[in-house]
Amino acid sequence: MRRPSWDEYFMEITRQVAERATCIRREVGAIVVKDRRILTTGYNGVPVGIRHCVPGNCIREQMKIRSGERHELCRGVHAEQNAIIQGALHGVSVRGGVMYCTNLPCAICAKMIINAGIVEVVYGGVYSDAMSEDLFRESGIKLRKA
Repeated sequence: MRRPSWDEYFMEITRQVAERATCIRREVGAIVVKDRRILTTGYNGVPVGIRHCVPGNCIREQMKIRSGERHELCRGVHAEQNAIIQGALHGVSVRGGVMYCTNLPCAICAKMIINAGIVEVVYGGVYSDAMSEDLFRESGIKLRKA
């Protein structure tokens, strides 16, 4: 019997979380782990009580905005942001935790991750955002691809 490593285990759970995403352009998942225990999860999608995006009502699609640009022109909340928000909403500190993400976080999420006190980010897929990599490097947060 082959047991998955901790990284394999948490990345697989992160991919499962991403399947709940409501974004029509990309499914992203994130979890925060501390002491090998899952503290919070998040996936990308619209805020609670807002209608989900469907083909035809995506502002980014209508305006032909490329991935990684003009984040403010989106109705959705990023997976990493939702994982941090869930901690705040339920009184669970993510300080000192490790965030697992299906993709490299964008610069906006990187800033939130830094201020939330997360100490390491493990990601699966590449997301082109040189600024986020610079922010993680300068902050001292360990960043590694799984």
